[in-house]
Amino acid sequence: MNTTPTNINIHSQIAEKIIEGQEEIIGPLAVEQARKVPGLSVNWEKHEVTIQGDQKQVIDQLIRRYGRIFGPASIEVCKNAAKQIAPQVPSAQLPEALY
Repeated sequence: MNTTPTNINIHSQIAEKIIEGQEEIIGPLAVEQARKVPGLSVNWEKHEVTIQGDQKQVIDQLIRRYGRIFGPASIEVCKNAAKQIAPQVPSAQLPEALY
């Protein structure tokens, strides 16, 4: 597992974009649900998102949480939100839910 600061930053940016995308649709509930994901720390007042542990797995859990609660369209919102940053991450480090 590569935990260089750059990768941590990129994965955190992906998580932040996903939460922002969800927030546009479902409002504050998006942040509330993100805070329930193990390994994800969200300080939304500062728009700071940090990931502890397996970054790929934490983002995957975030996406799947939104999908379970809000349906398949929610997963598409996650993919669209992350698509600008995802190319910066090697495909082996991208969560399966973003494919």
